[in-house]
Amino acid sequence: KAPMLQDYVDPKRYTYLPNTAGCHTAQDAVRTLRLAREAGGWNLVKLEVLGPPPTLYPDMPATLEAAEALIKDGFEVMVYCADDPVSAVRLQDMGCVAIMPLGAPIGSGLGIQNPAMLSILRDLVRVPFLVDAGVGQASDAAIAMELGCDAVLLNSAIAHAKDPVRMARAMRLAVESGRQSYLAGRMPRRMGADPSSPLTGLIR
Repeated sequence: KAPMLQDYVDPKRYTYLPNTAGCHTAQDAVRTLRLAREAGGWNLVKLEVLGPPPTLYPDMPATLEAAEALIKDGFEVMVYCADDPVSAVRLQDMGCVAIMPLGAPIGSGLGIQNPAMLSILRDLVRVPFLVDAGVGQASDAAIAMELGCDAVLLNSAIAHAKDPVRMARAMRLAVESGRQSYLAGRMPRRMGADPSSPLTGLIR
């Protein structure tokens, strides 16, 4: 028997998440995840069907096709998608267990490019809601969490940092602080100044 990853990384301790990174058709994505389930019995999966370079933007018609097939096949699908409310709600209604729009193209590190749309999606999505691409530094992760995301999915920002361990620590702190900021509730924005110090008891 050939050695398997689970021989070295204990699946009882760590959650495996089979992923379709690199798949450009619905058929390839579905086949990849069926093979993963045969190998390890995993039903919780991450679906991404990518368009062509240089953007690798989510191919939404293919993503919807693959998601429908996988859900019918008993998979629990966490889906990478565009920041498009129509597609996101459709994927949710199909039965996806998490909606994961991009903040910017995969591996770009450009940060959250469309915060207004992510806020709209946050109000529409009832299942777990994650930013899945584009985070480049800790402040990007904090912004995503302040917008109400339940989590961020990270790879390149840590892997390509000069000090990956330090960056991972920074990301953890940013996620925690962004979540606390969101739960605390932002002060209202005003067009004019509002004195923060009391005006009573002044010496005149």
